[in-house]
Amino acid sequence: MNVRMLKYLLPLILFVSAMTAFHAQGIAVYIPLILAFFIIPTLEFFLKPDITNLSTAEEELVKVDKSYDLILYAIVPLQFISLFFFLKNISDPSLTSFDMIGRIGVMGLLCGIFGINVGHELGHRVNKAEQNLAKMLLLTSLYMHFFIEHNKGHHKNVATPEDPSSARYGEWVYLFYFRTIGNTYLQAWKIAQQDVLKKHKKPFFYNNEMLQFQLIQLAFLGLILYMFGISVTAYFLLAAFLGILLLETVNYIEHYGLQRTKTQENNYERVQPHHSWNSNHVVGRLFLFELSRHSDHHYIASRKYQLLRHHDHSPQMPTGYPGMILLALLPPVWLTIMNRRIKNFDTTM
Repeated sequence: MNVRMLKYLLPLILFVSAMTAFHAQGIAVYIPLILAFFIIPTLEFFLKPDITNLSTAEEELVKVDKSYDLILYAIVPLQFISLFFFLKNISDPSLTSFDMIGRIGVMGLLCGIFGINVGHELGHRVNKAEQNLAKMLLLTSLYMHFFIEHNKGHHKNVATPEDPSSARYGEWVYLFYFRTIGNTYLQAWKIAQQDVLKKHKKPFFYNNEMLQFQLIQLAFLGLILYMFGISVTAYFLLAAFLGILLLETVNYIEHYGLQRTKTQENNYERVQPHHSWNSNHVVGRLFLFELSRHSDHHYIASRKYQLLRHHDHSPQMPTGYPGMILLALLPPVWLTIMNRRIKNFDTTM
């Protein structure tokens, strides 16, 4: 274990504050949300982005250091423990509506940051055990089909009209939600059926991974319903939906308005760093396990989070992901700022 790795323990603060929220009442319930959407954006407004990359020697050392992986593995039980206490305590009759809304929001935050984001990181690994951990995390947001569509659809079609997860120039985030959520789900079914047909099986055979995911999620919901009742199940569904909206807002800001061009063979050019928005704002990078260095992630999807690099020719966000998420929720302001950046970026290419 090295000192460089310790900074990635910082996101675990969210688990600690979430456990406090699930046992607290009043404003204390909202501490994780205040941290994520007020304190971090404020810090990133004042802190200078860090564009430095690891040296070749440092990268070789970090690449073989398993402690970076152990952090991600630890998040799996922590996520399920947090979910259990959310489910167990949300039905407390002494809770006010203010308390319940806060707790649902906090669980939604965990679903987005750990359930889907860390599930995304582990889902890119080739190791089956790590992929299974990814699926377990995605289960906590009822978004297991993300594993299929993201890896086999989004990374292939990113920054093209064929990708439901790439926001179009001038598109409001609220309209993007409707287009991406449904189409991503349908695309995952299509990919799963194609995979089964390649194995010469019937589309709805048990080898259909998408069908497996639906059954697993239904069983998971059934277990929650049996153990905690219909009201708690409804609260969980709301939290999972908030996690999904958080993911899709991130998708929106990551590729907004960027397009790959078609080649003479009517194919799209290879994915380059300038096809994804990048952010080097340090605090957001740490809390999201370097997801905001998204340009390099799409350029070389197999690179682990601790190895992701800054590219000088990738378009840069004006602030980190938490601040950009808030900005996206104000479409007129978003369009004014980001459309200008796209035009200025295009002229310098």
